Amino acid sequence: MDLLDDLAWRGLLYQVTDHEALAKRLEQGPISLYCGFDPTADSLGVGNLVQILLLRRFQEAGHRPIALVGGGTGLIGDPGGKTAERQLQAKETVVEWAAGFGQQIARFLKFDGDNAARMVNNLDWLGEMSAIDLLRDVGKHFPVPYMLAKDSVASRLESGISYTEFSYMVLQSYDFLQLHQREGCELQIGGSDQWGNITAGSDFIRRSGGSQVYGLTCPLVTQADGTKFGKTEAGNVWLGADRTSPYEFYQFWINAPDASVVDYLKVFTLKSREEIEALAASVESDPGKREAQRALAESVTALVHGEEACRKAEKISRALFYGELKELEVDEIQQGFGDVPTWSMGEAELGLVDLLVNAGVVKAKRQAREDIKNGAIYLNGDRCTDLDRVVRKADGLHGQYVVIRRGKNKYFLVQ
Repeated sequence: MDLLDDLAWRGLLYQVTDHEALAKRLEQGPISLYCGFDPTADSLGVGNLVQILLLRRFQEAGHRPIALVGGGTGLIGDPGGKTAERQLQAKETVVEWAAGFGQQIARFLKFDGDNAARMVNNLDWLGEMSAIDLLRDVGKHFPVPYMLAKDSVASRLESGISYTEFSYMVLQSYDFLQLHQREGCELQIGGSDQWGNITAGSDFIRRSGGSQVYGLTCPLVTQADGTKFGKTEAGNVWLGADRTSPYEFYQFWINAPDASVVDYLKVFTLKSREEIEALAASVESDPGKREAQRALAESVTALVHGEEACRKAEKISRALFYGELKELEVDEIQQGFGDVPTWSMGEAELGLVDLLVNAGVVKAKRQAREDIKNGAIYLNGDRCTDLDRVVRKADGLHGQYVVIRRGKNKYFLVQ
């Protein structure tokens, strides 16, 4: 199966400027391609992984990927996919975020060998351009009616769009021209919300007398309920471990619904078609085993955070499922219970009934006694039915933490 056929099977082909011409060009030999990532936060989100892995799929097929960090365009803001103006960030903030993006992206690409990846920052050329140069040498190639017809602009005309964001298309198109001239880049890829900007760049290169270039987009991934991918009740799912811990990241994937897990395996893993089809069969024949979800969670977590972090995430999951909390290390406890209600016990010791009330596990001592007698209270995985139980520092896991479970899945952490 050739690359474009594989991308189509994975659901990663949405729009191509000239599918037949691009297919012929890829048959002729390696191509240089790029994708841009604007630093709009201090970490990339899980949705960005689609494009990052798309670059990697091209690289593994022998092509040369260029990852562009938008240190310049990140100062402006892309109107695409937004209903209101983006909040502009300080230059120092964007510089810092751009550096972080580069470090995250670098983990997924190979920067040596015949088709070594390149990392570039468009601030290097946009930061040197004067307003006169922009208007005279670039802006003259962009008819206003042409720009108004693009979805990213047209969708904002009623709600309002500033000249700043209106100009974003021009800057991204200039990026494509610069990479075409500097790196021989012939293909720009991105999410489907970037189609207008990508085609504008292709047209700009054509008007500027350049050779034929191509554009390709992949669909924006959504969750089973149609909501934005990578959003949870707690917020976004980030690639940075300091924003979303490897355990939380693992849990996001392990909880993928049966209706979506095969699609996620195609998009977010590097597994072969044969491996994915075997997992798809397991979803059909025995969905209760959740083999596909485990394979998805293990593959993506190891890809993003490494094998060791993935192993720890699996260990935490098993410990929580089987109640084997005593096996967890300090950092694993912190990961596994980082989002549960936490209370610091200043006293050297405290009766269990008082502890349950003070830690917010129950509202009143009467309820605490009932829960204890009914066997609904667990300390560090062990059921506790002793009303006179006293909890001391020595009872803590590693002398630091007592994990309280009420019922099946309500957890509380006492420090």
